[in-house]
Amino acid sequence: MHTYTVLIIDDHPIIADAYKSALLKIASENSTIDFSIEMVTTCDAALEKIRGKQPIDLIFLDMKLPKSSDGQFLSGEDLGIEIRKQLSDAKIIVATTYNDNYRVNNILKSFNPEGFLIKNDIAPSDLITAIETVVEGTPYYSKTVLKLLRSHMNNDFFLDKIDRQLLYELSIGAKMVDLPKTIPMSIGGIERRKRQLKEIFDIQKESDKVLVELAKDKGFI
Repeated sequence: MHTYTVLIIDDHPIIADAYKSALLKIASENSTIDFSIEMVTTCDAALEKIRGKQPIDLIFLDMKLPKSSDGQFLSGEDLGIEIRKQLSDAKIIVATTYNDNYRVNNILKSFNPEGFLIKNDIAPSDLITAIETVVEGTPYYSKTVLKLLRSHMNNDFFLDKIDRQLLYELSIGAKMVDLPKTIPMSIGGIERRKRQLKEIFDIQKESDKVLVELAKDKGFI
């Protein structure tokens, strides 16, 4: 029997329990595999596990998590990037409510999860299929993700960590003069980033408030 180590990173108990139930059902129907499951609900607890030098085979990762206590990890997307650095062999399954093409493409480009599910798409049977497919070594995308991929194959839209940090700081009302304290760039560089973000979202003549509202709507904050 092969035992897979599993880490569930999600602060919604119902969702975390759904993952656990699916794993237990798979194990109950397949005598050759089992799952050793741990669950955490915060970025800090997840980082402790990710950096704990213990191998993890499968990670369920929520995108909408509160930022880490040191402010360096703003969401599940930053955790996904860290997982790729620390646990190169781990397979990641993302399940999120975001179904905007900007957000989906950014997640795929930043750490490319093996499984990508939109929560509104999935029934329990779909979740089981996704887990089995990913464990076997094949990527699994739910129907909405596949539709977005087909519609935006040539999309070169991508926000890096500095972009997302800038959006976050603007969302909490940080002043431009203070931003170099948290973002490793000059004020001029930060201004150029902000202009680029407005170009990306096609709101060049709009205010920072409009930029923040649009970024929130698309799930980047």
